[in-house]
Amino acid sequence: MNNWLAKVRQFISDTIAELHKCSWTPKDELFESTLLVIVAVLILAFFVFFVDQGIRTTIDLILF
Repeated sequence: MNNWLAKVRQFISDTIAELHKCSWTPKDELFESTLLVIVAVLILAFFVFFVDQGIRTTIDLILF
């Protein structure tokens, strides 16, 4: 049991050490990128919605 706990502690310690070696994106750049992605997704969602509504209206006019 003690050996298992020591291995878990060593694993966590090694993981934290590796995370400190990583190069992280600055907070402001990360915020700007996230905002850009959200805006792009919203624009695409509105585009798909309006195209879908147009196709739906066209099909309704043709069939009925």
